[in-house]
Amino acid sequence: MATARETEVVVIGAGQAGLSGAFHLRRTGLEPDRDFVVLDHSPRPGGAWQFRWPSLTYGKVHGMHSLPGMELTGADDSRPSSEVIGAYFDRYESAFGLRVHRPVDVTAVREGPEGRLLVESSEGTYATRALINATGTWDRPFWPRYPGQESFRGRQVHTAGYPGPDAFAGQRVVVVGGGASGTQHLMEIAEVAAETYWVTRRPPVFREGPFDADRGRAAVALVEERVRRGLPPRSVVSVTGLPLTDAVRRARASGVLDRLPMFDRITPDGVAWDDGRTVGADAILWATGFRPVIDHLAPLKLREPGGGIRVEGTRAVRDPRVHLVGYGPSASTIGANRAGRAAAHDIGRLLGRPGAATPVAV
Repeated sequence: MATARETEVVVIGAGQAGLSGAFHLRRTGLEPDRDFVVLDHSPRPGGAWQFRWPSLTYGKVHGMHSLPGMELTGADDSRPSSEVIGAYFDRYESAFGLRVHRPVDVTAVREGPEGRLLVESSEGTYATRALINATGTWDRPFWPRYPGQESFRGRQVHTAGYPGPDAFAGQRVVVVGGGASGTQHLMEIAEVAAETYWVTRRPPVFREGPFDADRGRAAVALVEERVRRGLPPRSVVSVTGLPLTDAVRRARASGVLDRLPMFDRITPDGVAWDDGRTVGADAILWATGFRPVIDHLAPLKLREPGGGIRVEGTRAVRDPRVHLVGYGPSASTIGANRAGRAAAHDIGRLLGRPGAATPVAV
């Protein structure tokens, strides 16, 4: 086996959380490629944003917070968010000299000699004293399983591969999922499809009024409690409800957002319920969310019996050398920023760096 390259910190992932962590590591006095390395498996800057569907313009993005140290200003609301945010992340990496290595796939993180972690990747193995894991969820779309799914003669698509509404023109489409992506897909597909049906496991909750700081803290607390108990995290979005925008109000008034309960099985020509109701469909769009990308951490045995990784602050309880950012309560753009800063602060203290960033709550 080739000799591992020694470094102080490895950051896995260069989305919002990873870039925030890298920015704050630099503030502690650590230098990219000398003291820490950032590995990203995506082909270009932009994190998961680079894979968003073209019809998600920047003007439709809710709650995008700028990265630390550089505001995102003057963006054209009509441009695809993938282009706007991808270009912004590219400028950010260059401005702060973060030197992201891409595309690099991390396959495993294991216990190494002399108290180090071994990060095995497609460009070699790194022996590191600390790890910031910022791998997000985009690469692990969740596909529910229902009886008859393999028999469906139409097309099944997940949000991760959503091509935009034009691909569904003139079709009968079942949209599954009660989150923000599901409602956005449904509303734009309804403008071109022959028929649309909205199916969710639970009745959707629509949120009146602004999403203020108190509501935000309450939502994060709900997610944080699950992580503290070692349960798989729910997304922050899943506990905030759906904002009642003007577009949502119009869709509700027109019947587009009339919700059906979850079907019981899939037929070759559509979906069916046990009460005898059936719906014909040419396509099923699964807007059913994502799960954390953490399988590469399996050799460290960080999971709790409940299936999740128990985290205090950003540290994994079973191995405090491992910091998870963009995981659970920090899986939002503002939460990712704060988590990156907190992780860098803790690592700075571990390494004895006097310039460590001021700690913040995450």
